[in-house]
Amino acid sequence: MSQLINNQERRKNKRLLGELFDFPPGTMSIGRLDEKSEGLLLLTTNGKVSKLISSNKFEKEYYVQVDGVIDQTAVDRLKVGVKITVKKEPYVTTPCEARILKEIPSFLGESNHVRDDRHGPTSWISVTLTEGKFRQVRKMTAAVGFPTLRLVRIRIGSTWLKGLQVGEVKEVDQFKL
Repeated sequence: MSQLINNQERRKNKRLLGELFDFPPGTMSIGRLDEKSEGLLLLTTNGKVSKLISSNKFEKEYYVQVDGVIDQTAVDRLKVGVKITVKKEPYVTTPCEARILKEIPSFLGESNHVRDDRHGPTSWISVTLTEGKFRQVRKMTAAVGFPTLRLVRIRIGSTWLKGLQVGEVKEVDQFKL
């Protein structure tokens, strides 16, 4: 879980981020990854930095494995914005960057294999956005007919996941746009 302390009674059996490393007091995650998502997570002890990076000034890029062989028409729909539901209200996402990935990047590995090929084909896309509504990328791909099977955040601003192993912590002195 991308939280440092357990503040919910129903999640007693989940491992928390604070169990992986001895973080300084006041450490908070910048943005969150839901339980089924993986990838880059930035941490800080500075609330102003957290608010800035969570704002729409920073791009967040995700590699998304979807159910089925996604086509350019669906990707083009993602680019211009799609209607999803946020807090039980209709919402149209802002335009974003999206593209089909021809090859699975090797740094993703098979650490979170989602299903066998016998259950049908899958494909990968890259989605880059600046907003971050609750489960937005998952809702977007479902809205164009290709539900998300695996979601990996690979970049926030100019900070990339590449070169880090699962669970590895790396200190970053300065964060750049």
